[in-house]
Amino acid sequence: MDLGISGRTAVVAASSRGLGRACALALSREGVTVVINSRNGDELAVTAQEIRDLTGGTVIPVVADITTAEGRGVLLGAVPEVDILVTNNAGPKPATITQVTPEIIDGALEGNFLAPFLLMQSVLEGMKERRFGRVVHITSAIVGSPRPHMIASGAARTALSSAAKAVSRELAPFNVTINQLQPERIDSQRQIQMANDAMQRAGITFEEARQLQVDSIPAGRLGRPEEVGDACAFLCAVNSGYISGSNLRLDGGAYQGLL
Repeated sequence: MDLGISGRTAVVAASSRGLGRACALALSREGVTVVINSRNGDELAVTAQEIRDLTGGTVIPVVADITTAEGRGVLLGAVPEVDILVTNNAGPKPATITQVTPEIIDGALEGNFLAPFLLMQSVLEGMKERRFGRVVHITSAIVGSPRPHMIASGAARTALSSAAKAVSRELAPFNVTINQLQPERIDSQRQIQMANDAMQRAGITFEEARQLQVDSIPAGRLGRPEEVGDACAFLCAVNSGYISGSNLRLDGGAYQGLL
């Protein structure tokens, strides 16, 4: 399928590895110029070359901390226009209501609400003027299914989803869409972190923790990062302009609700 976005420019936050990298790779395969981002310059350079080798596309690495105004400015200033924005960031440390601290809450709000919200805010006017824009926020399945040990992450990501939904109604007439991806149990570094956390909470081995992750998914496996990347690219397509304000679950059938 030709998504019709060849020649467009995308900024993908936190994309040296994991889900951000998968989204950048999928967009590059569609002929999109991608700006990738990390605070780790060495890791970012390796990823940039890997994507170039796989796709032959133009990849612009930008070392920046998106939780700072300076970092966001450097990232968005890497290209004259941003047609596609994919926000992504590492989640906070898992913590229950008795474990969560003000520092954990502040970090979650800074990284998983304010940073993506302000990146979105910065690009929307240009998208509106050009009558084309695609914003995809990578949030989490916990937005729809809150978990006791993920209070900080769930609260921050839900706040972002609410704000994005409200803004999507305002921008829809200008062919600017804003959607969220809600991944669960994607086989990435985050799941390694969650397995280590489960080891400590439940007193089990790493292998047992990983098996519990698999067992929690009806599909009987963890998701693949490239599945998230392809879903992201689809939401950025020209013919996806009628999809906005939506949350797309990528969870192997784990969500138990109807709506």
